[in-house]
Amino acid sequence: MSTRTIRPRRSTLAVPGSNPKMIDKARSLDVDAVFLDLEDACAPNAKAEGRKIIVESLREGGFDGKIRTVRVNDWTTPWTYRDVVDVVEGAGDALDCIMLPKVQDAAQVRALDMLLTQIEKSTGLDVGRIGIEAQIETAAGLIALNEIAQASDRIETLIFGPADFMASIQMKSLVVGEQPPGYDVGDAYHHILMTILMAARAHGLQAIDGPYLQIRDVDAFRRSAQRTAALGFDGKWVLHPTQVEVINEVFSPGQADFDHAENILDAYEWCTSEAGGSRGAAMLGDEMIDEASRKMALVISGKGRAAGMTRTSGWQPPE
Repeated sequence: MSTRTIRPRRSTLAVPGSNPKMIDKARSLDVDAVFLDLEDACAPNAKAEGRKIIVESLREGGFDGKIRTVRVNDWTTPWTYRDVVDVVEGAGDALDCIMLPKVQDAAQVRALDMLLTQIEKSTGLDVGRIGIEAQIETAAGLIALNEIAQASDRIETLIFGPADFMASIQMKSLVVGEQPPGYDVGDAYHHILMTILMAARAHGLQAIDGPYLQIRDVDAFRRSAQRTAALGFDGKWVLHPTQVEVINEVFSPGQADFDHAENILDAYEWCTSEAGGSRGAAMLGDEMIDEASRKMALVISGKGRAAGMTRTSGWQPPE
């Protein structure tokens, strides 16, 4: 089980690392996390300059309250080691996580962990502070997921990368995030998403859904987000400002649910106390609550508090 601090990631904004204008715009958006991309959103001939821009942008700051992540290239490319060395040596104290794409096995995570440790020791950074976000984008990565999830104490999230995954399994579709043509019953991604979610929860990690590329279809984006939020995922990527409000809403509890969760916690604490009769189960209105109810309420309450919610109605013990 991970012992790292859990940070809210309802909305993670993807930003090309070679585009200063888009990085500057990201500073002003109401997202929980930002990742500056050196992989797919950065052309091969722009990667070296992209590293410099990312270092300068991180050092400049302005990402207050946001998780600051850089996605490097995967280990099968010639760019990975230089991505990590240049970014962490240049701005490691202004960086929260490194995202590793196309993770195939635990050894790739351990390699990144060791490289980060070497850089931290040589530059005087706190060893182990920089986290790892592991992106699952291939069939091999999904099969090795349990080992990947426990490969390093640095891991904070497991992320579904739908586009590369669809190509990996030869899915008959070109619309990233939507059901493939002919799949008219159920959800073609359900097994993948649940496998990622189970591995994340078994090891104390967050589960993050990847992007929905039809950025102008906000209604379809909402439906896609609602499916993964209903399963229990912690958040989803956003590619455009129009998606931010939707995703923050979908991955936050409704006000009534948040109030109810807080009331369950208060009522259960009282009924198990001596003043409440030291009962393991009690009634809250027409609902019986017990220890399982408390655990479920903690999930909703935690998500709401992380989103900055406050209760609008309180519970009072009976007289």
